[in-house]
Amino acid sequence: MLNDLNRWLQDSVFKPLEDKKMPVMEHLVELQVRLTRAVIVTALVFVGTFFYADTLVKWLRVPLQNMFVPGSLSWVPTDLPTVPFVFLAPAEALWQNVKVAGLFALVIATPYILFEIWQFVVPGLHAQERRFVGPFTFLSALAFYAGVGFSFFFVLPFALNFLVSYGVNAGFIPQLSIAQYVGFALWFLMVFGLIFEVPLAITLMAKLGWVDAPFLKRYRKWALLGSFIVAAVLTPTPDPFNQCLMALPMYVFYEVGIVSAGFFNKKKSAPAEPATVVAPAGSGHGKPMAPAMSGASGGDYVGVPSGGRRH
Repeated sequence: MLNDLNRWLQDSVFKPLEDKKMPVMEHLVELQVRLTRAVIVTALVFVGTFFYADTLVKWLRVPLQNMFVPGSLSWVPTDLPTVPFVFLAPAEALWQNVKVAGLFALVIATPYILFEIWQFVVPGLHAQERRFVGPFTFLSALAFYAGVGFSFFFVLPFALNFLVSYGVNAGFIPQLSIAQYVGFALWFLMVFGLIFEVPLAITLMAKLGWVDAPFLKRYRKWALLGSFIVAAVLTPTPDPFNQCLMALPMYVFYEVGIVSAGFFNKKKSAPAEPATVVAPAGSGHGKPMAPAMSGASGGDYVGVPSGGRRH
């Protein structure tokens, strides 16, 4: 069945995409057309996401005063007090809606953007490269969405609850700027989406022959140190708690990448055929040589939105 599927993909999908010799200008025109399509589709999606921007921002505020319970697939309030949101500039609230709508539009339009990129680059790839790049691109998109979902449902509520509780216990009154909160939340979501790409990136490097499992195992200590350094740069706050929240999953995915590299490592090229030594005349036939060896309440409490539209 697998052979039949590969044969169908080769005959029906890959062969029609065989590269035709095109002048450079025609390639540039094709790139311009595909980029224009991607921009238009993203802009159309942005119109829809901006229409629901208020609802998106409300959902983005849910992890602040709620924790997700996987067993019941529901959000439950935490013990945090009411956390009011303020804006410190006239256009701050509007700009945050634009930022959230734009990011969600880009994430939603990502599959179509990847499809246009695939259509542009696939004619220049060999058949075996197409069979690898296609699934790899699809899995990359899934991994990014999985990272965003994992951050929204588990990491972000945990981080926000810890940070706000720490300030409340220190005697401070929580009051958040909508711009600071939205920036913090979106940055967390994007970074964890990229962290989930680490095993696929290592797999790609192993497939290309750049690294292998023994090489990655030798640099485990440096990978752990590098994870904390990268997390220190990427975390929106300087506290070590958020740094650990990013560094530890990054290192865990490095270990997953080692296992994946062991399966998908590029096979070494086959050794050359052993040379044949021809014996002098009269000495018989030549012989080949051998190969070498409960919580908050009140009107400002942020609960789970029940829906709504922007008017």
